[in-house]
Amino acid sequence: MSQPVPAAGSGPESVLGKYAPESVYLLGAGRAILLQLALAPVGHGVARHSDFATNPVGRLHGTLTYVYALSNGTEEQRAKVRDMVNAAHGPVRSPAATDGSHPAYSARDPRLQLWVAATLYDSAMQIHELIFPPMDDATAEQLYRDYAVLGTELGMPEEFWPASRADFAEYWKRACAQLEVDRPVRRVAQELLAARYAPLWVRVLMPLARFMTVGLLPEEVRVMYGFGWSEKQQRQMLFVVRCARCAVRILPRRIRHFPMRYYLRRLDRQAA
Repeated sequence: MSQPVPAAGSGPESVLGKYAPESVYLLGAGRAILLQLALAPVGHGVARHSDFATNPVGRLHGTLTYVYALSNGTEEQRAKVRDMVNAAHGPVRSPAATDGSHPAYSARDPRLQLWVAATLYDSAMQIHELIFPPMDDATAEQLYRDYAVLGTELGMPEEFWPASRADFAEYWKRACAQLEVDRPVRRVAQELLAARYAPLWVRVLMPLARFMTVGLLPEEVRVMYGFGWSEKQQRQMLFVVRCARCAVRILPRRIRHFPMRYYLRRLDRQAA
């Protein structure tokens, strides 16, 4: 990282504020989560402290509220989600196990915050490349810089976010080389994708979510989790992508952006 990244923008007028409300990006949510888990300190912290495998809706509510508040919320909404996430992260820490069963971890470790923010950015860009026309370089760089806010709002120093997309590509390559999936992490992922304890509507949608999650993972990470993937499945995923492209063109913005409005209103009700 040669130099600090310029300050990130946020709010409805920022580049992030323009793109983040598009609900089609949710197709990459599962990919981001499984990539996060594949970094050992994150995966073991989740396995030992989180209930998102048995309460996926709760985790989804928290993550989307955080992203939408930082991208399109008011200062009050941003402060509220910052406090909520910091409170949830406080207990998530442990020294390395003496028997080697898990590494040291802390949800407030800025290196882990960087990785979580990086997976959200990279997964969103994977969806963007599949669904939307290419951005010009200036817009793409500004959107990249804006994504830093997902880490800096939790205390990650700004200089931790790679200075440019080229620097990010180098960081991403190094970080992915450190990924590993052991039995506890694989079990959490399997429970999450099974969604046995989720509400009916989540279980109805889970086959599609599971399919897209596996298909969008980098091949080496897919193998770590023990997932198979065939040429037929690849063709099926491309059909889903074509349907998503049509939906983005046809559906009005008020429908495409409904999740953002829902979660910001929900946040206001919680604050009240």
